[in-house]
Amino acid sequence: MKTFFVQIKCEIGKTYDVSDSLLSMNLASEIYSTAGRFDIMAKFHVDNDIDIGLFVNEFLLRLKNVKDSETIIAFKAFL
Repeated sequence: MKTFFVQIKCEIGKTYDVSDSLLSMNLASEIYSTAGRFDIMAKFHVDNDIDIGLFVNEFLLRLKNVKDSETIIAFKAFL
């Protein structure tokens, strides 16, 4: 299993719309609104054979009102 985070920049005033779209897709394990350069941070878990770049491009960047994103791949969780 691979874990990664995607920070998403939305069109002005559309953060809640993008968040609702993400929730309806039921792909993210967690979704947060954030302050700073990006508006949303979402956490994903995918099988090892899934191409993360393709996943982000096919499912996230095609969402209406998404302007930009940054993907952060996680290596180890310290629990």
